[in-house]
Parts: sequence; structure tokens; C-alpha cells
Amino acid sequence: MEAFLDQKLITVELIFKSFYNETHFERYGTYMDETSLLLLWSCTVSMFPLGGLVGSLIVGPMVNKWGRKGTLLINNVFAITPAILMGVSKVARAFELIILSRVLVGICAGVSYSALPMYLGELAPKNLRGTLGTMTEVFVIIGVLLAQIFSLQAILGNTTGWPILLALTGVPALIQLLSLPFFPESPRYTLIEKGDEETARQVLRRLRGSNYDVEAEMEEMREEERKEQAEGRLSVLNLFTFRPLRWQLISIIVLMAGQQLSGINAINYYADVIYTSVGVDPTQSQYVTVGSGVINLVMTIVSAVVVERLGRRILLLSGYGICGLACVVLTVALLLQSTVPELSYLGIVCVFAYIVGHSIGPSPVPSVVRTEIILQSSRTAAFTVDGAVHWFTNFIVGLAFPSIQAAIGAYSFLIFAALCLLTAVYIFVIIPETKGKTFVEINCAFAKRNGVELPEEKGGATAEPHTPSLPDQQTSF
Repeated sequence: MEAFLDQKLITVELIFKSFYNETHFERYGTYMDETSLLLLWSCTVSMFPLGGLVGSLIVGPMVNKWGRKGTLLINNVFAITPAILMGVSKVARAFELIILSRVLVGICAGVSYSALPMYLGELAPKNLRGTLGTMTEVFVIIGVLLAQIFSLQAILGNTTGWPILLALTGVPALIQLLSLPFFPESPRYTLIEKGDEETARQVLRRLRGSNYDVEAEMEEMREEERKEQAEGRLSVLNLFTFRPLRWQLISIIVLMAGQQLSGINAINYYADVIYTSVGVDPTQSQYVTVGSGVINLVMTIVSAVVVERLGRRILLLSGYGICGLACVVLTVALLLQSTVPELSYLGIVCVFAYIVGHSIGPSPVPSVVRTEIILQSSRTAAFTVDGAVHWFTNFIVGLAFPSIQAAIGAYSFLIFAALCLLTAVYIFVIIPETKGKTFVEINCAFAKRNGVELPEEKGGATAEPHTPSLPDQQTSF
């Protein structure tokens, strides 16, 4: 079977199905039927977002107990362990190790998805918060591109190299495990959560430089701390019933759901079909995929560079606009390509245009905005909700799109176009520009929409919204 596969188009799916079938034959003397094999493969694929959902639910207690930096250090266990397990799975003849590892890697991704932007957002000065916040997505894209390169058939994407390919996922985690101890903990966590003002001041001086006057930023954090004391620490359940944060929470849910429901995973799923339809040799489509990965990386870096100049809203709105238009034109191209063959090339253009649009807005920018619109006291609970929505919608798209595509074909992309439009309308109407503003100023911008009184409207000196006190909630749920 391996010799046969070496002569054919070798994809990740075919490689794993081959390994599963061979292992089953060695154990039971028979090959699995196509239905059982498809079910096992679907289980393998779905374990990653399922693990991500678990990770998003446990990240809250972790960042509260061990801090942002401590959580990221502990999280390396969920990356290094599965890398070892996947690396030895072929020698052990146990495909179960791959499925288990997918869960563990998913947990790692779920924790990182919330903890890392939280950490970076709290380390950054407000004038660099957008750029540093988008770095999360930049390095995710770098990781995806490296995976695409290493998984080329000529490198490790073959029947002999795939265990090494899977084991390489532990290398970045090992680098982080060795380097992160030299970085400071978040000064906001140190001051507001731990009450250690002097250490927070030292961290700020270390981050900003010896000539930087840290007292203004210290006062901003004290103001945020006073606000937390008035509100109490919010649990997830409190967050859903807490009126002063109603629209912030809705905005986070819309941004995260829109990011996934806009169709990025469906485009990736369908890309190879589109490439093949215009005559790209199946064995060469992997190189086109790498090319799309390069475009993704370049445009994400562009977003990181301009986010502090153009702001968050314009990148989100333009990104969703490009994605929605690309989905509409792609639908037309796919419907008419049988009668007008030249339109097949338009399909490739649409795929690349969609990737450009998603890379400048919907992919990187929500991780910045979600950190900015929630104060420290609510951030842990909000990121728990944020991560759960992200991974659940990711799972739903992966589960539902193949069936939807089989039922209505190219028209399925019109659904994504409509969702892009709805998300863009919500951003335009509800979400304010957060560029260059403090966390408290952003919170005040939502106060009127939340129906919360501003003391300044009654002649007060501050601009903080009046919020009812809640009892201190020490759990994340």
C-alpha cells in the first residue's frame, strides 16, 4: 500500500487513512470498510476544535491562579506531550495516539488563543497595543506556512516522513519553555490581581525603558483596579447578566463568531477543488497552497503594521467587505465555469482575494479588540466566552460545510457572504474605534449604549461609568 501511495497524489488524509487501515489489518486481519475509515478520520479531524473548546474553558482558572506567563509555561505540556506521542505512533502501531494527541494539541491551542493575546495586550503600551496584539495572528500564520512547507511531498509529507512532521509541533513549545522564563509577568496582573505595586512598577520600567515615566501608566492601572473593586471579579455567569458590559460581551461574541462563520475554513477546504478545476495538476496544487500561505502571512504583517495608523474598525470593515465580495464572485465563477471555462481562473483570484481580506481584518484584529474593550476584572471571564465561541463555531463550520456544499453546491458561499455583511454592519453600528485609547476610556465609550450613567453628566470629575457592585467571585464560572 505504501508503494502504491508513493506513485499517487499523497495527501495528509490518504496517509493517515492508510496508516489506520494497515494498523487495523495487523490487529484483526481485515481492512476497515470505507464508512468506518471515514468515521475514524472525521473523529481525528474533529478532536482538535473539541480540545480547543476544552482549553478555552480552563484558561480562566489558569490565568487567575498562575498568571498569564505562568499559564503559557504550563501550557507547553499540552504541546510537547502530544508531539512525542504522535512521533512514536507509527512505531507503536497505535493510531489512537494520534487521536488523543489531537485533543491535547487542541487544548494547547485553546489556552494559547486566550492567554497569549491577554498577556501581550497587557504588556503593550497603548500606542503599540494593536501591533503587538496582531503578532499572535502573525506567528500563527508563520506556523501554518512552515507546516505547509514541511508537509510538501518532497520534504516530510510522505509515508515515511509524517511521524517527524507531527513531532515537529513540539519544537516551538520547547523554545517557549526555555525562553519565556526570562520575560516578565503582566504588570496589570501583578498590580491588579496580586496587589504588588512595586513589582509592577519595576516591570514597567523594564518594558518601557529607564527614561520612561511610568507613573501615568501606574495611575491608569490603579484607576482600573478601583473600578474592579467597585464591580467585583466577574464570573462567566455574572458576565451574561451584568448590564454595564452587555454590549462588550455581545461584541466579543459577534467578532469571534464572525471570524469563523465568514467562511475561512470553507475556503481552505474548497481551495484544492478550485485549483484542480482550472487545470492545476493535483501533485502541484500543494505548491499553490503554499503560495496562498505566503499571501496570508504578508497581508497579516501589513495589518500589524497599519493597525495603529488606520485603526481597528477600518481594517475589520474593509476585510469583511473584501471577503463578502469574493464569496459572491466565487459563487458566480463556480456556477458558470462549465459554460465559460475562463471563469475558472476567476475562482483562483477569488480565493486569493478572500485570503487577503481575511488576513487584514477578520483574522488578526479581533484578538486586539477583545482585549481592549474589557477591563481587568472581567477579562478572564470574557476570554472564556470568547474562546468557547471561537472553537464551537470552528467545529460547526467543519462539521456542517461538507453537507451544505453537497446539498447546494456553489450557493453555499452566498451564506458566508451574507454573514460577512451582517458582521460588518454590526461593527459599523456598535463597535467604537479603540486606537490610542486607555482601557477605561474604551469602557466609557460603551457606557451610554449599555444604559449606564456617566458621573460626568451629573457634574462629576471622572469619566467612569457608574456600575453596581457585585460580590467578589473567585471562580471563572
